[in-house]
Amino acid sequence: MRPLTYPRSGQHQSILSITLMVFAALLLSACGGEATEALPNTSSGSGAANYSGPPPATGDVQSFKLNVWDKLAQDNRCGSCHGAGGQSPTFANQQDINSAYAQANSIVNLATPSQSQMVTKVAGGHNCWTTSDSVCADIIITYLSKWADGGTGSLKTVELKAPDLRPPGATLAFPTDSSGFENTVYPVLKTYCADCHSDGGQTPYIASDNPDIAYQQSKSRMDLNTPENSRFVVRLKRDFHNCWANQGEADCDWSAGMMEMAIEEFAQPLSPTPVDPALVASKALVLEQDGLLANSGGRFEDNIIALYEFKAGQGQIAYDTSGVSTALDLTLSGNVDWVLGWGINIGPEVQTQSGPVTPAGKAQGSTANSRKLHTLLTGSGEYAIEAWVAPGNTTQEDARIITYSGSASTRNLTLSQSLQRYEVLHRSTTSDENTPFATQDGDKLLQATLQHVVINYAPGTGRQIFVNGQHSGDVDPDNAGLLSEWDNSFALVLGNETDGNSPWQGAIRMVAFHSRSLTPEQIRTNYDVGVGQKFYLLFGVSHLIDVPESFVVFDVSVFDNYSYRFTAPFFISLDENAEPSNIPLEGMRLGINGKEATVGQSWANLDVTLDSETYVPGTGQPLSRLGTIIALENGPASDEFFLTFDRLGSSTFSRSEPSLPGAVAPQILPPSSDIGLKTFDEVNESMARMTGIPRTNEAIANTFNTVKQQLPTVENVEGFLSSHQMAITQMAIQYCDALVADASKRQAFFPGFNFSASAATAFNTSGKRQITDPLLARFVGDNLGTQPSTQSIEGELDSLIDTLSQCGGATCPADRTETIVKASCAAVLGSATTLVQ
Repeated sequence: MRPLTYPRSGQHQSILSITLMVFAALLLSACGGEATEALPNTSSGSGAANYSGPPPATGDVQSFKLNVWDKLAQDNRCGSCHGAGGQSPTFANQQDINSAYAQANSIVNLATPSQSQMVTKVAGGHNCWTTSDSVCADIIITYLSKWADGGTGSLKTVELKAPDLRPPGATLAFPTDSSGFENTVYPVLKTYCADCHSDGGQTPYIASDNPDIAYQQSKSRMDLNTPENSRFVVRLKRDFHNCWANQGEADCDWSAGMMEMAIEEFAQPLSPTPVDPALVASKALVLEQDGLLANSGGRFEDNIIALYEFKAGQGQIAYDTSGVSTALDLTLSGNVDWVLGWGINIGPEVQTQSGPVTPAGKAQGSTANSRKLHTLLTGSGEYAIEAWVAPGNTTQEDARIITYSGSASTRNLTLSQSLQRYEVLHRSTTSDENTPFATQDGDKLLQATLQHVVINYAPGTGRQIFVNGQHSGDVDPDNAGLLSEWDNSFALVLGNETDGNSPWQGAIRMVAFHSRSLTPEQIRTNYDVGVGQKFYLLFGVSHLIDVPESFVVFDVSVFDNYSYRFTAPFFISLDENAEPSNIPLEGMRLGINGKEATVGQSWANLDVTLDSETYVPGTGQPLSRLGTIIALENGPASDEFFLTFDRLGSSTFSRSEPSLPGAVAPQILPPSSDIGLKTFDEVNESMARMTGIPRTNEAIANTFNTVKQQLPTVENVEGFLSSHQMAITQMAIQYCDALVADASKRQAFFPGFNFSASAATAFNTSGKRQITDPLLARFVGDNLGTQPSTQSIEGELDSLIDTLSQCGGATCPADRTETIVKASCAAVLGSATTLVQ
């Protein structure tokens, strides 16, 4: 084991050391005779500690005070036990900050804050001040990281540590056939979980009527190697999730035991998959057991005031781990599920078989705790919202991803999805809170994949939108204003509106609120760092080549509940005196649970030479810029990975590629029609251009929003439905009504026609032509072989006008003439001439 630097994911052939700026521990002695100086306390929590002892002796001591001592020396945290004269170590000493600093240095590891004794002690249950020990640990990690990043001093590097070396082939793998599952675990799920988790109900569909679907959905929730660690069992025993037994207080233990026995019965006849002895294989690793945690910092987080990394993985609370009081924790409700590798998945409203409705999911904070955002952001006058999101689809509209609001129409700020646009709604002295600033439709920046999105607001720039580290190019049309009109009674919500009527579907992997806008460089840095729980896997290859302590290292993360992400492989030796010399490496592949993965082999054609000319001691040699996704089988606690090589050093594997299938004669399909349908947006645009009435007309916009789901979504004429024509007719009526109601526009469209004349006199022969001629000229194409003749259309319109001009012997109403013109206009505009292309 030794300090090392290594290539970083996202960089091209460059090699970047992953480092943390930390300070060398200084042994300080009290300076007798120094004057005391009252220093301000920056903590805003209750039980705040006041300090009036000697001033910090160095800048590093001051950084410790601001970032750690001020936060932990309170009586309701660590100050009551670890203060002056209290329990050792006295890192919360309220009488001498320099002594507290020296004591703190004995229990922290600033190079890897998560390994600090101060963190591990609390993580183990020592006096956590929240309901979750892991949350307290995360908060302390945040404090220590800010201390480490806040000063000057020596560079510390992340240490790569050699894992335990073992050959592959020791874990059970799920069989491809679901029959064993169907006879053991499935009956339990079908009996007790079908009310919520059946087809069309709440995901996952572990109680689907189709056993194969239930099997696929259940794999990641069963641990064949250690059944008691299965998520199915843990959810019952620890989280008390819908226990079904009637055993009084022990019903959840009983239910969990029943589930555990079913999984044991399923796993009992299985045996580990033997690895082909002819393969040139590395040593094997299990992600959570052998992986080196790679979340070591590198992000810019100086001004974070609320942070959600979703590390809990269970329960109904998403904790704010920013460490800034008051904690703005979010309560999960409705259709929300945790995502492996840190995240939540927010789903739509679902109807279960038994009748109850599971509402659309959301995560919401209280109005009292949300007031932190109002206080700190109105105080700074600027902000940045940073999020890693994966939209479930690109068809959602008016779907709230993040909102700090009071209702659907009152807000301080909102990030929404509308099809393939990100929209920002924001209240200021110069901006309307319900007028969105958005990315352009044509840019299609919003995709149904994991994306890093940052919303910036500052007096100098106004609103800005960044996607995957790049500015969208959109310019805020409003001048930057003040946030003084914000309402402090609103609530923070993720995935919906406060009223529950603007649901969003997708996964959220991280959300951060910054009290200052981020620079483009800071945004790019945070994007490059990535998101979620990440590991470094060190695959041992020393047994294959003559280089001691040699490894092929990957950056690995759990991509979602169904897959892993492997990126940025590099070769390194942990022996600082070792260097490779002319060692060929060809055809590298990933293996999982005893066999090579069937898909995702991005490095199958790799052909490199490990040599001192390209190898940098302490950093290694990059092997590829490529990454891949492979399917999750047992889960990160059990899936066993290894590498295979066609050639590594003198070891070779003769791989026989499967023969290529013979050519298949192309299927002869019937010819496609030359005639197509206009889609919903094309219909709307066509009507606007033909009539000269803008699409933004309130009545037209409202009608379009109501009927657009009835309009065609594809151009295939074979998909025509009667509902399409009904929607076309409603749109045509609205456009023609707006045209005829506007005196100047109707005169320009129908020149010479007397709209003031009665229906009995207005539609003589010349009057009819003054209506039908403009309609034919504006709405109907010329010389098209597939359309009715002009005479035929005129005849139909004349018949319509004559019929409507007769009022049953009575005098027609005064507005009858306008009504007849509107009807004639709608008859032509709503015909196939608008729909067909």
